[in-house]
Amino acid sequence: MKIYEYASAPNCRRVRMFLAEKGVAMDYVQVDIAKGENLTAEFRTKDVNAKVPVLALEDGSHIAESVAIQRYIEELHPEPPLFGRDAKEKALVEMWNRRADFNMMSNVGMCFQHTSGFFSDRMNVFPEFGEDAGKKALKFFDVLDQHLSDHEFLAGDYFSVADIGMLCSMDFGKVVNLRPDAEEHPHLTRWRKQLSARPSAKA
Repeated sequence: MKIYEYASAPNCRRVRMFLAEKGVAMDYVQVDIAKGENLTAEFRTKDVNAKVPVLALEDGSHIAESVAIQRYIEELHPEPPLFGRDAKEKALVEMWNRRADFNMMSNVGMCFQHTSGFFSDRMNVFPEFGEDAGKKALKFFDVLDQHLSDHEFLAGDYFSVADIGMLCSMDFGKVVNLRPDAEEHPHLTRWRKQLSARPSAKA
């Protein structure tokens, strides 16, 4: 197996971090999305949406979307379990994984796409929309800080794939100056430092 990725992309990092937590080695092929290498007809045979990461299987098939890749690896390598250990925990992990995508990654991503100029050569950009998305991400920091005031991780005392997704999305926010304030968000800051100290965070 191998993964097509763009190393600095947050969804690629969340897969690398997940694989590191699992102790699964992987070959990586870099796809330069800044140069549009993901937009070729050949790459679209791997993912119709022309996104990274994409997992290439030995039988020639491909799995796109970071969570789909993570779920596939979870089935092959169930230990340590990162999607939950019982019915309730699995539901909580899924809930927070969705919140990481919709409340954090979506808003950070829209802020980046519409204010940084990175994709201005291939899409219509609306700076005001991007700025509004950034404000939504900042507001969600308050929600996370309150939740983490009495939870070690997003799903209670259990480190999961949801923490990985939230951390990678939040860390990507630095490129558009979206960062939690240590004084205003002490619990979120504690959680972030705790996760950033994990060896997998350097993957």
